[in-house]
Amino acid sequence: MAPPSFGQRILIWIFKVVNKIIPWHRLPSLIGVLNLSAYRDELRSENLYDTYPSADFQGTASSAPMDDPRFLTARNSDGKFNSLEQPLMGCTGMRFGRNVPREFTAHPTQEELLTPNPRVVSERLLARQPGGFKPATSLNLLAAAWIQFQVHDWFAHENSTDEKEVVDIPLPEGDSWPQPCMKVPRTQPEIPLDETDKRYPAYKNTNTAWWDGSQIYGSDEGRTKDLRGKSEDGKLILDTSHPDVFLPRDGSGIPKTGFSQNWWLGLEILHTLFALEHNAICTELRAHNPTWTSDKIFDTARLINCALMAKIHTVEWTPGILAHPTLKIAMNANWWGLLGKRLHKLLGRVSKSEGLSGIPGSGAEQFAAPYSLTEEFVSVYRLHPLIPDDIVLFDVTTGEQRAKLSMHDVAFENARKPMDDGLGFKDVIYSFGINHPGAITLRNTPDFLRGLKLPDGQRLDIAAVDILRDRERGVPRYNQFRRLLHLKPVRSFEELTGNDIPLALEISDIYNGDIETVDLLVGMFAEPLPKGFGFSDTAFRVFILMASRRLKSDRFIATDWNEGVYTKEGLEWVEGNGMKDVLGRHFPELRDVIKDVENVFAPWREVGVSGEHVGQQTKA
Repeated sequence: MAPPSFGQRILIWIFKVVNKIIPWHRLPSLIGVLNLSAYRDELRSENLYDTYPSADFQGTASSAPMDDPRFLTARNSDGKFNSLEQPLMGCTGMRFGRNVPREFTAHPTQEELLTPNPRVVSERLLARQPGGFKPATSLNLLAAAWIQFQVHDWFAHENSTDEKEVVDIPLPEGDSWPQPCMKVPRTQPEIPLDETDKRYPAYKNTNTAWWDGSQIYGSDEGRTKDLRGKSEDGKLILDTSHPDVFLPRDGSGIPKTGFSQNWWLGLEILHTLFALEHNAICTELRAHNPTWTSDKIFDTARLINCALMAKIHTVEWTPGILAHPTLKIAMNANWWGLLGKRLHKLLGRVSKSEGLSGIPGSGAEQFAAPYSLTEEFVSVYRLHPLIPDDIVLFDVTTGEQRAKLSMHDVAFENARKPMDDGLGFKDVIYSFGINHPGAITLRNTPDFLRGLKLPDGQRLDIAAVDILRDRERGVPRYNQFRRLLHLKPVRSFEELTGNDIPLALEISDIYNGDIETVDLLVGMFAEPLPKGFGFSDTAFRVFILMASRRLKSDRFIATDWNEGVYTKEGLEWVEGNGMKDVLGRHFPELRDVIKDVENVFAPWREVGVSGEHVGQQTKA
């Protein structure tokens, strides 16, 4: 492990004492920011673990040579060469790391895997009750679509294709599931490289782990080439044969894009929006650089588009879902530094310190382990309660309700249904801006996901699968997870639920009175939240570490943040634009609606009678 500096150790010790009396989120904001910085220093030192036997598996310049010097200043779609010293780090097919020591991640026995029954947990603790939709009223549905859009850039596991490698989840008596048992393919483990791997399996990430827009551009160079076509200006292929521009479709009705699993209307919006944004950046770059090749325009536009998405996530989406004044300062500091946006734009970087002047341009660093995303990071981003049961669609011009569609109606090959039925993208995006997602809590996972019918005919209860996956991949259960992330374990079911006695009794009954066996997901959804938070403080500990790591580890953000790589126009594009600008650029009809919205992921101003219908949906 990489030890903290003496000054960092002092801060860590001070706040350990302070937090025994006052949690970080109840401290004055600037002191709270220091508290979060101390947490991050401790986590960077003690909670980053490589799952390879040695760093040699990250490659070297000789074992993984760069055949095309283009990738010195361009992202490789396979994720290679972000680090020039360890060129395989973070690339497609590399292993997930860990935020906890591997000795706490043993593969479970069959009894441990199925106890308590994941389907019972789903039915009794996770299922949204009829008419029991719990809205997250501080957010809009665009926020729910955004996080799935981002997650599809970051990680994906590979499931076994061996019909014998399945988990049979038994069904409790009287269960309405239409099959005798629920069959779930096991996650495919990596081939063991040593004895440690045999006891503590590792799994590979089939996406690149970098913030590189792979959900749009693909996670391999061949896919990227297909999505570009023969454009001379570095642009992505779009279907312009309709009044609205669409992504091109394959024979299945699912768009051709970088990552198209679990497709629905929310992904249709955001994939299309940022494909349009890529092409707009290409137009800008061509105007300033008329002699550039198509590759040079594409590569630079991709860098700019990816950096803009990273910035939006950092300074807009995150303060939206974690609406706490300390977090707003901290997340803006990740990007601009504690000296702030205004001073940063006036003076540029005044220091190499990420704290003072932000992470972009501060220099890449890997801390205690080579960069990867982690199994625990995947676990805390299980946010399926965000999905509502229905989406109410409105005309952005009049506010008139045009349709109310279930999630079934806008999923997979049906994602374009509202536009095929006469609505425009502008109307659908407006509707997402005024609809609420679900709150991330117990008993709020929609039936749509608990009986999900995949295009290949498979049927899954995603809530039960979420429980199963954490157990299968050796993610510690709730209390052990808290200990390993330097948090106090809860002592009782009453403490877990904030003294909600009926809920505490229900959880206790399911887990046979043993607080130590409560699953991580159940604990995170049950615990009381800090003021303004959309998800748990337990999940937030992984977030503190990994949110900045995705920026700080990346050469193209932390090191090569300069005009030579991005161009002057490119840096100005990233620094001068946000989600509001992206939406207004491509759908100018939305500009008036969002002009006074402070955060685009918060509810928008309603047009006409829209608000009456949204209010009725929330009450329902």
